[in-house]
Amino acid sequence: MSGMETKMRALPPEVLRGIRRGIEKESLRVRPDGMLADTPHPAGLGSALAHPHITTDFSESQLELITGVHTDVDACLTELEQIHQVVYREIGDEMLWCASMPCGLPADDAIPIGQYGRSNVGRAKTVYRLGLSYRYGRRMQTISGVHYNFSLPETAWPLLQEVARSDGAADYYQDEAYFALMRNFRRHSWLLLYLFGASPTVCSTFVAGRAHRLNEFGAGTLFLPHATSLRMGPLGYQSDAQATLGVSYNSLGSYAKSLHGALTEPYPPYEAIGIRNGDEYRQLSTSLLQIENEFYGTIRPKRRIRTGERPLHALGERGVEYVEVRLMDLDPFCPLGIAAGTMRFLDVFLLHCLLHDSPPDTPEEVTAITCDRQRVAESGRDAALQLVERGTGTTVGDRGAALLDECEPIAAALDAAHGGSSYRSALTDARAALGDPARVPSARMVREITERYANSYVQFGKAQSLRHREALLKSSLAPETQSRFVRLAEESLAAQRRIEATDKVPFETYRQQYINQSLLGGPHLR
Repeated sequence: MSGMETKMRALPPEVLRGIRRGIEKESLRVRPDGMLADTPHPAGLGSALAHPHITTDFSESQLELITGVHTDVDACLTELEQIHQVVYREIGDEMLWCASMPCGLPADDAIPIGQYGRSNVGRAKTVYRLGLSYRYGRRMQTISGVHYNFSLPETAWPLLQEVARSDGAADYYQDEAYFALMRNFRRHSWLLLYLFGASPTVCSTFVAGRAHRLNEFGAGTLFLPHATSLRMGPLGYQSDAQATLGVSYNSLGSYAKSLHGALTEPYPPYEAIGIRNGDEYRQLSTSLLQIENEFYGTIRPKRRIRTGERPLHALGERGVEYVEVRLMDLDPFCPLGIAAGTMRFLDVFLLHCLLHDSPPDTPEEVTAITCDRQRVAESGRDAALQLVERGTGTTVGDRGAALLDECEPIAAALDAAHGGSSYRSALTDARAALGDPARVPSARMVREITERYANSYVQFGKAQSLRHREALLKSSLAPETQSRFVRLAEESLAAQRRIEATDKVPFETYRQQYINQSLLGGPHLR
């Protein structure tokens, strides 16, 4: 019996039923003509600073919808649907853009940056986004996606630690196990881009004034013929500056130390931007990363933070609480941006990453991992595409099939724990997609844009977004749910007023205190 199977058998059904997940889904607000909305965050949605479920991401026009933590996939999606319903009842004739690559965009400096009020913390959020705009441009920041948060119940860790025969404190073992998961995720995440990537095309406004290698698809639309996720390729949410970081996932300590210099040492190109010009702030700091969230990792270790606390400090003090998967494109064929089958596949995939052997990473392997991910992002549906594996090439189909074979016992155990066959069905769908690239969302998008929308990405996005809008407005929303969200909006506005009333120091003092916090302290980094 393999080590993975031994670990899997150590997890009883009640532990598997206790797996927790949550979703953070970004979407652009767009006008009926498919152009980016320039209206403020709707007042009826409450405070973007303080609402627990509805906020904004980079842009004032970019909503972020956040579920709570759920042990049931369907319950998580039900909450996400309710949040969408509430949003649609407040945004008038606007729509939520259905896809990851943005809609029609105005000039870069006309894209509105998120506003969070006059408190120090609110101003810091806006200044951070201004920094992103100076560093990367505003268009890149309008890319949207689905973040999937995943964790095991606390009862799982002693069982896994016993099987692993690992000495030491349980919370340190938990840190090590989550980092093992993340190393394997990085090794195998190309498979997720193939199966679920849904950004093979872009509106030409996205690349206006930029060099690119895209082909013309139709008037105003560009693409690559076999692309799965341009969002996750060199054209998308990437940074040449960050590519020099070489972040290690071998332990929490190595991860923190990898990021420490990028968070604390001045970076000459960003020093040239300056922190402010007179009274106008341009960025929070001149380091390569202003704050931890600027790091464009495909998966991150996470810990809930306390007010004013830096994320790395929280990890150092209290360890890894969950992981955040960041490479999932919005599913343009699903009104919520992600389907139940996708979530179940992610659960199986992440458990595989956790339970399978995970040797330390090396700089050479990280380079190969990045190469594989970018190859699949740009050419994943090309049957001849070769991936890098210990110096030899294998196809997406061959390597994907081997991974799915290893996932079978995990899917079977999850089905036994929950009843039914939903997890094995998710694997069956993945196998079918490996055998026929025409089944994956990126291929379906290209086919529909060609056959139904005269090769226009924006026309496709408008039509799909309108369908989603109509479906969500027609679906019933319980009066008590509507009332709860009205109350949450009012409470968030009141919370923002309290925050603004309690500031005691000038913004510059607040900025310096936040940026200069100790990052490498805490028992988990010793």
